[in-house]
Amino acid sequence: MKYYDENTLIYLDGSYVKAFATGLDLYTQALHYGYGAFEGLRAYNTHNGPRIFKALEHFERLEKSCEAINIPYTWDNRELIDRAYELLSINNLRSAYIRPLVFSGSNMHLTSSTEARIMMAAWEWGPYLGQNLLKVEISDIQRPSSKAFPISSKISGQYINSILASSKAIKNGYDEALLLDQDGYVAQASSENLFIEKDFKLYTPPIQNIFPGITRKNVILICKKLGIELIEKRLTVQDIHEADSAFLSGTAAEIIGIKQVDHIIYKEDWEHTIGASIQRRYKNLVLENENYEVII
Repeated sequence: MKYYDENTLIYLDGSYVKAFATGLDLYTQALHYGYGAFEGLRAYNTHNGPRIFKALEHFERLEKSCEAINIPYTWDNRELIDRAYELLSINNLRSAYIRPLVFSGSNMHLTSSTEARIMMAAWEWGPYLGQNLLKVEISDIQRPSSKAFPISSKISGQYINSILASSKAIKNGYDEALLLDQDGYVAQASSENLFIEKDFKLYTPPIQNIFPGITRKNVILICKKLGIELIEKRLTVQDIHEADSAFLSGTAAEIIGIKQVDHIIYKEDWEHTIGASIQRRYKNLVLENENYEVII
């Protein structure tokens, strides 16, 4: 898809500039080594106007991601939220995906950055994985170890694994991939968290070897509000194959049900699953059809 045209503006280092005329540095470590951090936020067209869901939480996580890999973070998060809303306004967007990116300066050495820049772009983007139930495969590409990489941060270079896994899954006729951790347990999808339903309970992998998604956190809070029993435990491939149903969660993907994992097709009708109930509640939440300050 095309993310911008000759009129699209982005936020770059305090100014709004044409996306095609940024003149970005070709010697940055972010380009050569993937040394950068990013976030993904969604703005929804609510009855209160365009609203960015959990904006402060996302920008605070961006700051923590930079701190985790020693990239200077000199911006005020509440000011960045204001800039994000301005970005929506000047691009005439009401529903959009917003991508802030902090990238390091010129440096060909393998040393921590002493300077950084920030860019923020926004574009119209439906649910990342579409709206149909997914066919998912267990990937042979392993999720990075928490001992080798700060996997709780959204670091640019980390997503090479995700690109390889999801690209291979698509080539094999699937929509998405599930990655195992270093101990052989199912961790998550390429960029989404995983939940499975079994005997009217939900299960999801614990934080230790997964990305702690903000949407994941809100799914857990919705479960508490609705009285749904949710258990965090390490899941085997057998657990996934023997589940009654399953779904993925993420800011870009939102809540999306899984039809099939490998050759196993789930027998439970999605519309009658716990995941479908959470999907409906989450949509009401982000559209502010409910008082989310009470729910979350």
